[in-house]
Amino acid sequence: MWTFDAHLDLSMNAVEWNRDLTQTIEAVRTSEKPLTDKRDRGHGTVTLPEMRRGHVFGCVATLIARVEHNAYSPVAGWRSPEQAWAITQAQRAWYRCMEEKQEMQLIASRSHLESFAVNLQANREGRGPSTFPIAFVLSLEGADSIVELDYVDRLHEMGVRAIGPAHYGPGRYAFGTDSDGSLGASGRELLKKMDELGMILDVTHLCDQCYWEALDVYSGPIWASHQNCRSLVPHNRQFSDQQIQALVNRGGVLGVALDAWMLTPNWVRRVSTPEKHQVTLANVVDHIDRICQIAGNDLHCGIGSDLDGAYGFEQTPMDVNTIADVSGIYPILKQRGFTEESLQRIAHQNFLNFLTSALP
Repeated sequence: MWTFDAHLDLSMNAVEWNRDLTQTIEAVRTSEKPLTDKRDRGHGTVTLPEMRRGHVFGCVATLIARVEHNAYSPVAGWRSPEQAWAITQAQRAWYRCMEEKQEMQLIASRSHLESFAVNLQANREGRGPSTFPIAFVLSLEGADSIVELDYVDRLHEMGVRAIGPAHYGPGRYAFGTDSDGSLGASGRELLKKMDELGMILDVTHLCDQCYWEALDVYSGPIWASHQNCRSLVPHNRQFSDQQIQALVNRGGVLGVALDAWMLTPNWVRRVSTPEKHQVTLANVVDHIDRICQIAGNDLHCGIGSDLDGAYGFEQTPMDVNTIADVSGIYPILKQRGFTEESLQRIAHQNFLNFLTSALP
């Protein structure tokens, strides 16, 4: 079994957290022992070797740099769109370096995807290199860094194939988590531009009003890269059953996230712990199962772990120490009656089928 993870902030960790992701997880943690600048120092869960150890051979990898609109947000931002754009370009440069070292392989077209599949099969049969490049689809999380609309063309030219218009709080193009409002003219123009380019709309983080407006406006492919269920964990960050059903009706796929506060109700930031709430991978499976029940099948659910998304193992399920432990989801699914074919679909095939249709 191998996993396609639909949401990893790899370049943010490399560029802003100053983590060498080509090293072992032990080496990265050791290097951060003296540091106290971020809450998750020494608690990282993702490196490229650790992904390979856990058979996470493909992912959606982000560019992320939000603009700070007020002081309330727990997520840091930049003072201007131009600064945010510069950060995304530094992040893109890191991915290029990983490509040059054959640590990673960009997937920007169907032919890229087909080549990856062939190479992966050869590797699994022992006919490929021992250090297999991690395949990645580029996504922009939050659109604040798009200085002007023609910057979307630049993103597309550099291989970005998905955009999530919002992140936390009010954004320049949409309202995100813990905020509310309409897309407005700028948001609608962004979606129109993405539609023209055939890009994937990531509805993760959109507030409810923007979510429904986006589904009305956008005619192209839609997914939710890292999104859990509001019926299990009541919070505006999660999707209601109606939102999940609407996404399913559009042929979308949802990647279930492993951030502990999204897996259990009544989480209090900086107070709650996975141990206090007894959060395990069984909670992740609860959300997967809920999505499958709403959809009536297992064709619209996958993994979008969001591991190391500004948190570390202090905020993951108790049985997740690194990304290699994500594979622990599959035995639990099997215990609950999911077939081997279902496990394959949830692990990677649903997102691969989506990409086969959505990529140019």
